[in-house]
Amino acid sequence: MKKVYYLFIIFVIAASSLFGQGQTYVGAQKCQVCHKTDSQGRQYPIWETSGHSKSFDALSSPQATSAAAALGITNPTESLQCLKCHAPLFEKAAELKAEGVTCEVCHGPGSEYKKLSLMKNRDEAIKNGLIVYANTEAIKAQCLTCHQNAHGKAFDFSSALEKIKHHKPK
Repeated sequence: MKKVYYLFIIFVIAASSLFGQGQTYVGAQKCQVCHKTDSQGRQYPIWETSGHSKSFDALSSPQATSAAAALGITNPTESLQCLKCHAPLFEKAAELKAEGVTCEVCHGPGSEYKKLSLMKNRDEAIKNGLIVYANTEAIKAQCLTCHQNAHGKAFDFSSALEKIKHHKPK
C-alpha cells in the first residue's frame, strides 16, 4: 500500500511540474501593444523614456565600471549585486535582462493577465496576477527596494513618482 501511495505522490509532483508552469514573464513588448495610447495613459512610452528602461544599459557605462571597480566588481553587467536592481528579472527571465526595470518588475508576470478580456476587468486581471498598489505608500515601498540610499544618493520619492506615474485616464 505504501508503494502505491509513494508512486501516486511522485506522479502528482511530476505532473504538476510538467503542466503547472505557473505565471511567466512576457516582456514589455507585449505590454506595449495596448499601453501606448493616450486613452490608455501612455504607460509604455513613459516607461520607455524613463531611466528604468535604460537601467541595464547603464551598467555598461564608464561610470558604472568605475563604481563597480570601487566595490571589487569586475563586470557590473554580470554582477548579482548590480543586477538585482538594474535588471531585477535577470534570474527569473534572463531573456528580459536588457529591459532593465521592466513593467513586470512592478506589476508581476503577465502571462495570465495579458489578455485584453482580462485587462478590461481590473478585478479579473488582479485575480490572474496583475499587481496593483493600494496607495502611494505601497508604491513607495516597492520603489525603496532598490532606491533606498542607492549608490549613496538620496531618493526623492515624490519627484520620482511624478516622472514615472502612469495611470489610465478616467
